[in-house]
Amino acid sequence: MKAAERIAAFAVGFRREHLTRDLVQACGRALLDTYAVALAGRNEEASRMALTYARRSGLPAPGRASRDWGTGEMLPLELAALSNGVAGHVLDYDDVTSPLRGHPSVALLPALVGLAEAIDADGAELACAYVCGFEVICKLSKAMAVRHYARGWHSTSSIGTIGAAVACARLLQLDAAQTVHAIGLAVSQAAGSRANFGTHAKSFQAGHTNSAGLRAALLASEGFDAAAGALDDAFGYMDLYANGESLSALETLGQAPLELVSSGIEVKKYPLCYATHRALDGVLDLRREHGLTLADVGSVHVRASAGALTPLIHQRPQTGLEAKFSMQYAVTAALLDGGIGLSSFIDAAVLRPQAQAFFPQVTAVDASEGGTFPRWTEIAFELRNGERLQRRVDVLRGSAEAPLSLQELRAKVQDCLEWGHARADLDRLFEGALSIDRMPVRQWLDSAVAFPNRT
Repeated sequence: MKAAERIAAFAVGFRREHLTRDLVQACGRALLDTYAVALAGRNEEASRMALTYARRSGLPAPGRASRDWGTGEMLPLELAALSNGVAGHVLDYDDVTSPLRGHPSVALLPALVGLAEAIDADGAELACAYVCGFEVICKLSKAMAVRHYARGWHSTSSIGTIGAAVACARLLQLDAAQTVHAIGLAVSQAAGSRANFGTHAKSFQAGHTNSAGLRAALLASEGFDAAAGALDDAFGYMDLYANGESLSALETLGQAPLELVSSGIEVKKYPLCYATHRALDGVLDLRREHGLTLADVGSVHVRASAGALTPLIHQRPQTGLEAKFSMQYAVTAALLDGGIGLSSFIDAAVLRPQAQAFFPQVTAVDASEGGTFPRWTEIAFELRNGERLQRRVDVLRGSAEAPLSLQELRAKVQDCLEWGHARADLDRLFEGALSIDRMPVRQWLDSAVAFPNRT
């Protein structure tokens, strides 16, 4: 059996009766987080440009339209998925899963929510599709993501596109042969480079993942075909994108515990690259415990597990987007301001002379010993009075091991809505999302959010 055939058999065989409350709750939390973060990002420059592009690229076809989350206006389905995917990723505040070294929900939900709205699917079918896409993303990632990411691929997009196609195929209830074709069509579109981190193109790559996954499934539904061995044959995905690793992980597709439970979702507390978050937990704890300010600290050294700091490519950031991939800025802003929030990443905040002057005093290195997992980070302060403070962070707040409480998630969602000048009934938003299997997706969208005009 080819890898695509094995994946297709799993997706076709996953039924709504396989949904547990834990799976529905996990899907609902991902939906809340992704949707709120996209509303927070709706006024970013990349989001504005993506929406303008979508508006100019065509009118919705009957039955193939869904809404832009930030305005409520109807757009062609693939363009809405692109626009919402950009908005959902531009702040780098969307959720993560460790196997992927990237962002699963923003690779899946803009496409799935839009498709569910367009075909009037219910939330149980959305949850089934999300579980399937997440499962495939994690299994592929466990086989290949470490070296794939190290070589420069943006795995959210380059792996996520395969998962998005499978998820959309499941939501459309394609048969096994059609799903195999959707996977092959996804392979033909999978892309994304880490060289684009700190630019508009990073969020475009997440948006493209959604539109490409949708396109693959929709074309397959019309009879478009692709190679059954597009993943694992010679000259296929594993040859070109990976290093010929075994896809034996796919043999456990669908076996309990599913990846949504075992690998889980990590919800971000801070709106920047996840590679900084353990360091930020430690820096903010030390600052609070010792009553420190930036003026008290002479230098900071960060050391992390092997490969943990790979995405942090900007040591002297000059823009808010670059600062999201900078340990130097993360540490400096935390010491300077006592916290990291959405306002930390306006360009003016990054260009503050105090911040720019301190960047050379922050060093960050990966450990040469040990493996990629488990993750850890060590922080060492050299204070101006000669004292040295240290902290090691193993368990990250918001991770699958220490998830945010519903109250903490609610606070994040509320902050996102306020930042995006969006209005919502938070009680209805949460109640609907956490029981999304009991209503049509369109009903949840209609009842939960008041779409504001763009500012």
